[in-house]
Order: sequence, then structure tokens, then C-alpha cells
Amino acid sequence: MSVGLEHYLILSVVLFSIGLYGALAKRNAIIILMSIELMLNAVNIAMVAFSRYIVPLQLTGQVFAIFVMVVAAAEVAVGLAIIIAIYRHRQTIDATKIDLMKW
Repeated sequence: MSVGLEHYLILSVVLFSIGLYGALAKRNAIIILMSIELMLNAVNIAMVAFSRYIVPLQLTGQVFAIFVMVVAAAEVAVGLAIIIAIYRHRQTIDATKIDLMKW
């Protein structure tokens, strides 16, 4: 049995669903950031799979996946810096208790 496009897309959907659940249901800001990263990785898997099975001689999906990883790394750096700044001021990273209007 060979691994086809459907298998990669199912994996991508499962990972994206787990990430979406984590981003919407969790209250910890770090878990929310990790869930967003999981969703970005699911999209990367789908892009590379489509690129591999639709246009196998071109590397368009891989190039877009690398671009998404670079943007995700920058997002993590900025997001963690913001979370650390909020934690130093509020002593919590609970997303429901973070209200930036009350500094």
C-alpha cells in the first residue's frame, strides 16, 4: 500500500483540527501560540503534498512551506516576548485575565 495524497490531507486536517481546538478552547497564552504553530504546520503539510502530487517537478509547495516557517519563527519570537512582558506586569498568562486596557 502506498501513501497517497489523501493520506497527507487527512493528516493535515487532523493536525489543523487539533490546533484549532487548542487555539479556541485553551486559556494559556503559550498553549494558544503552540496551537497556532500546529495549524501552520498542518498547512505546510498540505502545501507540500499538493505540490508533490500535482506538479512534482516544481518546488513551489516547498518554497511556500519554507516561507511559512520563517514567518512562524518570527511570530513565535514576537509572541513570546509579548507574553513575557505581560507576565512580568500581570503575573499571569491566562488569556481570559489579560486585559490590556488596565495597565
